Amino acid sequence: MTILELNHVGFRYRPDRPVLEDVNCRFETGVFYALVGKSGAGKSTLLSLMAGLDLPTEGEILFEGRSTAGMDLSEYRRRYASVIYQDFALLPLLTVQENIQYPMALCGVPPQEAAQQARELARRVSLPEELLDRYPSRISGGEQQRVAIARSLTLDRRLLLADEPTGNLDSDNSDIVIDLLRRLAHEEDRCVIVVTHDLSVMDQADVTYRVRDHRLERR
Repeated sequence: MTILELNHVGFRYRPDRPVLEDVNCRFETGVFYALVGKSGAGKSTLLSLMAGLDLPTEGEILFEGRSTAGMDLSEYRRRYASVIYQDFALLPLLTVQENIQYPMALCGVPPQEAAQQARELARRVSLPEELLDRYPSRISGGEQQRVAIARSLTLDRRLLLADEPTGNLDSDNSDIVIDLLRRLAHEEDRCVIVVTHDLSVMDQADVTYRVRDHRLERR
């Protein structure tokens, strides 16, 4: 099922400086995508547009048939699309469990229900229960990224956007994270889009797109 559709999408920081031009693509649930390209090609800009962190200067992005231009973008990110970052973006003064619960707190989920869901999500990403009361600085990088993935699954968000999620991880933890993201697409019918330079990610992706010359092409 199509969850995200890009129609003639373009983005410019100024009129004579196009970053993206005439990007047309559909993304489906149940599919694990890799998005590649040279540094500065516009991969992260495209991811930001799909995440609702900005709006295209040309064309439109449709989430489940609705234009992001007509949506409350904060609500869109809280309830529908989530971003997983290279640096994990965990809140250092919150415990692992509190970090996972944070999006639910923003959306008014009762604390007891949020805590129960956070523990279940931690199990789904293979985080040991004894880590839930620790702060991010007290767990490994691979564990921090799994916390970030668990947080991204709150509120049953179907669109997961990951920006170089293995960039700060060793090869063993990279393999764990990519296998987890791939399983979330295939087993839970989510749409997972990963911006990456990691060849192992491209090898495991169902579909790979390359950003080149401001446009998107399927490899």
